[in-house]
Amino acid sequence: MMHRSIHVALLLSTLATPLWALETSQGTVTVTEIASGFDQPWGVDFIPDGGILITERGGQLIHLQSDGSRIDVSGVPEVVGQGQGGLLDIMVASDFAQSREVFLSYSKPQPKGSGTALAKARLSEAGDALEGLEVIFEQAEGYSSGRHFGSRIVEGADGTLFLTIGERGDRPSAQNIANHNGTVVRVTRDGTVPADNPFVQTEGARPEIWSYGHRNPQGAALDLDGNLWVAEHGAQGGDEINRVRAGANYGWPVISYGRHYSGAKIGEGTSKDGMEQPTHYWDPSIAPSGMMIYSGKLWPEWEGDAFVGSLKFNYISRVSGTNLSEEAEQIRSDETARVRDVVEGPDGGIWFLSVMSGGLYRITP
Repeated sequence: MMHRSIHVALLLSTLATPLWALETSQGTVTVTEIASGFDQPWGVDFIPDGGILITERGGQLIHLQSDGSRIDVSGVPEVVGQGQGGLLDIMVASDFAQSREVFLSYSKPQPKGSGTALAKARLSEAGDALEGLEVIFEQAEGYSSGRHFGSRIVEGADGTLFLTIGERGDRPSAQNIANHNGTVVRVTRDGTVPADNPFVQTEGARPEIWSYGHRNPQGAALDLDGNLWVAEHGAQGGDEINRVRAGANYGWPVISYGRHYSGAKIGEGTSKDGMEQPTHYWDPSIAPSGMMIYSGKLWPEWEGDAFVGSLKFNYISRVSGTNLSEEAEQIRSDETARVRDVVEGPDGGIWFLSVMSGGLYRITP
């Protein structure tokens, strides 16, 4: 077990100090630095004892404890740290208090390169090791490309698991359900395919697929009714928020509100029969990453709104309106530089990871 000193303060600790006051549509809020010194932080989640788990893309899993100590957790799977790949999301099971299970997504070494994979393990009682790590899903037909792994994990209301996967830079493959590129997949906690997945009876289809036609969804969250939403990267323009429905086709690369980086037109336009429309799109692109839909615990007026990190323009986008149809606010400061993940803490605060500063922050009233 390896311990390293780091400035850290967790939910009930008195170590954290406010950094600054920030004006928002709900008045002045306080932003607090919780921890710093992370190298390419990607995902964050909470464990019931007040600790926090954070992934670093290089392959490290960090356990921040409420006493101010930091543990590098052993037993993490081997990752391919090429391009956008590495150790990516972390999700703590809803029954962690009983099972101690956590789920990790990452770029897994494969014969043709690497693919998005989902693993589960048990966090040791000491919180310093992953035990019994098991890969429960991996993308078929790995690619040498280091792009577009997607990789957000969401536990559904029924206990199944959703995992987002980008099209790996192979645009047409997002329309081919014989592979996992450009999809949201749904599996059980042991990796089996739920019987009600939409393509279970479709010949030649990958039965894990829940939806397809996505470009690179790096944000995913449940709304307050248990519906799944994703935030996904477009090309030059055309970043999208989509409500994800079973069996639906989200159009990439046939339809898009953006253009290729060369300036060339994408596909056939912005709409086509049989393909879903986004509820909101950004043009120019904000490069959306982590996504959270807020409970309203501390700010009732924000109940049901989505908070999405921008990697490009260095803010947190609050998206509101019917069916999350409009960007209502940009929450911005020096510390919101390249926001990689946004989550709601057990305290109702809005927590976020900044790639640029390597810090974890909390917003409270």
